[in-house]
Amino acid sequence: MTEKRDYYEVLGVSKNSSDGDIRKAFRSLARKFHPDKNPNDSEAEKKFKEVQEAYAILSNPEERRKYDTFGHSGHGSSPFGPGGFQGVNISLDDLFGGGFDGIFNQFFGSSRRRSSKGDDLIYRHTVPFQVAMDGSEEEIEIQALRNCIECDGSGSNSPDKVKICPACEGRGRVERLERLGPFTQRAVSDCPSCEGRGKIIPDPCNSCGGQGMSQQSKKVKFTVPPGISSGVRLRMRGYGGASRSENGVPGDLYIEIEMHRHPWFERDSSDLLMGLPVGFSDLALGSKIELSHIDGKPLVVNISAGSQPGDTIEIKGRGLPIQGSSRRGSVMVVLKLDIPKKLSRDQKKTISSISDILGSNLDNVEERIREEASRRRG
Repeated sequence: MTEKRDYYEVLGVSKNSSDGDIRKAFRSLARKFHPDKNPNDSEAEKKFKEVQEAYAILSNPEERRKYDTFGHSGHGSSPFGPGGFQGVNISLDDLFGGGFDGIFNQFFGSSRRRSSKGDDLIYRHTVPFQVAMDGSEEEIEIQALRNCIECDGSGSNSPDKVKICPACEGRGRVERLERLGPFTQRAVSDCPSCEGRGKIIPDPCNSCGGQGMSQQSKKVKFTVPPGISSGVRLRMRGYGGASRSENGVPGDLYIEIEMHRHPWFERDSSDLLMGLPVGFSDLALGSKIELSHIDGKPLVVNISAGSQPGDTIEIKGRGLPIQGSSRRGSVMVVLKLDIPKKLSRDQKKTISSISDILGSNLDNVEERIREEASRRRG
């Protein structure tokens, strides 16, 4: 008779490993050698059984203590009782998703049904830039899976003839136990008798083909909050596709906001940026320029005498609303020197007459460059 390998060796852990380390090792090996991943592989099946047996002992504090004391032979009796090791129920679903508690539920004889959720939907919706300031109430039309109008979701032309599927008792899913030598594995799949619907429909609806659902148009109203920006997704719970499962929940609707560009403002979070072309006299002598603004009030830009091209004027509290706050961002105005590309003869004559006074002194140009760099660098 082949001698059994040490259970710690089977799982690749040491004798002082924690329960968490043992669980982690078991899950990794069970995934690797699970029969569903290794069909018709007798060696993988053998290793899977060996891993199951090792974990059944080492995951039980009392049995682990006995094993640490007596080893495999103990005092002549099996730690599993007269019948020997009977295996544990482990499904591939539990190994690859749903959390580790699913495996413990199987050890202790309980199980939970996962609720089925309908499809999530994503729609893009474009709004004017003004919405970023004021917010708005919007409406879109979506296509989503809903209860069939013709049969009211029953799936049948004769709803009174619809019966609960006796094979799955209306659950739409069936479980079966598969024997792998001395081990038992639980497999869950759609009920073949009702194709996962949970009911027998002798006279299927002509509109939905017995599914009880169909794609339908629906108008959805939603609120776009002030301060929103392009790319933000608004989530509407339960407005997605209906679940195909009788006990399931609808999916969610995600509305991704796209925003038209403003004629001159660029956006930096809640701040608004703009370039303002001005003349030489505006910079040299100072000026006040009044503009229309998206908040409905005039935007006044005060240019100080002696301002330089590229200077930025910050007008606080006139930007976009800051979400989650009663405050607003700023308007940042960058001054741009507007030089005409073409000049009339009179304009040229006038500029030439004052160029000696206003023109740059090229004799000390390097010193002026140093001064400009010093101002720019702060």
